[in-house]
Amino acid sequence: METKRQKQAAELIKRNFGTVLREEGLYIYEQALVTVTSVKITLDFGLAKIYLSVYNAQDKDAVIQSLRENTTRLRFSLGERIRKFIRRIPGIEFYLDDTLDEMYKLNALFDKLEAENQLGKKDEEE
Repeated sequence: METKRQKQAAELIKRNFGTVLREEGLYIYEQALVTVTSVKITLDFGLAKIYLSVYNAQDKDAVIQSLRENTTRLRFSLGERIRKFIRRIPGIEFYLDDTLDEMYKLNALFDKLEAENQLGKKDEEE
């Protein structure tokens, strides 16, 4: 269960890290579109787990890996933005959030089933 302070800090990091990605992301992962979906912060505010969605990239794990390689640079940029609002800048870790990809796959399966169902009804009517 997250405390109110954890939720506030996570939202602050989410908003500001999105801006950091917009400014510095082009140098790190080039053409991919990366968005912050959620942030989870530990009880001691020592670590922020940042969940990212990656679009327009063939190898999403490579994008996450390039972000991990540039963690120091990204954490510094984040620290510059949130220094006045949070006492201790947490360490950051990146995780791939593929829930939207799974949702699209499920929608495609449901559409396929619906099309097969409609085709079956047409065959029964004839």
